[in-house]
Amino acid sequence: MRLGLQINHSAWPDGPRRPGAELAAVARTAEAAGFHSIAVMDHFFQYREPGPSEGSMPEAYTTLGLLAAQTSRVRLLALVTGATYRPPAVLIKAVTALDVLSGGRAELGIGAGWHQEEADGLGLPFPPRARRFEHLEETLRIAEHMWSAEESPFLGTHFRLSRPLRSPRPPSRPHPPVMVGGAGERETLRLVARYAQACNLAPGPKLAHELAVLRAHCEREGRDYDSIEKTLVLPLDIGPRGENVDALLTTMGEAAGLGITRVIGTVPDVRSIAPLELIGARLIPAAARL
Repeated sequence: MRLGLQINHSAWPDGPRRPGAELAAVARTAEAAGFHSIAVMDHFFQYREPGPSEGSMPEAYTTLGLLAAQTSRVRLLALVTGATYRPPAVLIKAVTALDVLSGGRAELGIGAGWHQEEADGLGLPFPPRARRFEHLEETLRIAEHMWSAEESPFLGTHFRLSRPLRSPRPPSRPHPPVMVGGAGERETLRLVARYAQACNLAPGPKLAHELAVLRAHCEREGRDYDSIEKTLVLPLDIGPRGENVDALLTTMGEAAGLGITRVIGTVPDVRSIAPLELIGARLIPAAARL
């Protein structure tokens, strides 16, 4: 089992005092502690559960560029990008640039999007749910098209690209891995089976059923179920002295038994650095044995 860190900017009351320096310190410490990946949220407003809309929320791909410059090993991704937030070709160019500048460490984390408040607030498209899923699938098709070095026009229902030029070429082979987030049984998991190299799910009593649904979609698509990485969002709160390690390992062990191989989560008080060091000493080595 591998661990990924998700940086939640609302973890810093009133925002970081020195955003670049503090994010850089968190990233360097997470890498040294043994985290496999670092993710940031692709939101423009803070969302309701961690804090108010006014909370600190830097743009995701600018932030990932900073993290790439401060690290040399960890994988880097947005968890997850809303498909309607950027024109698809611009998004693929951004992920490709991240892959190039990080030496092949980018992943494309993507979903249909859900946060209407920020879309309305900033004038971003936010079509009805069915159309958002159409945009998501067309974006995944455009990613395949561009990363295959195909320059022929792409003529979709919602997007038309006269020359989807790919330059520079991403160093990841065959391309940066695609992670589709969400557990919708009819659409989301079908898109995982058809296009993605990873899924991202949430813990709970439906997890085993959702994985079974994904397996069924893979069978219909002629896809090897085992070729898809199964990841789980799980808060990584080990407690001030590591008192929650055993409980976390129990949860992670149950997930590993279902085929989950990476857990990605926020860490309380991550700004202080000490929790990351404690996770590196206590949780990551034990999780690796699951």
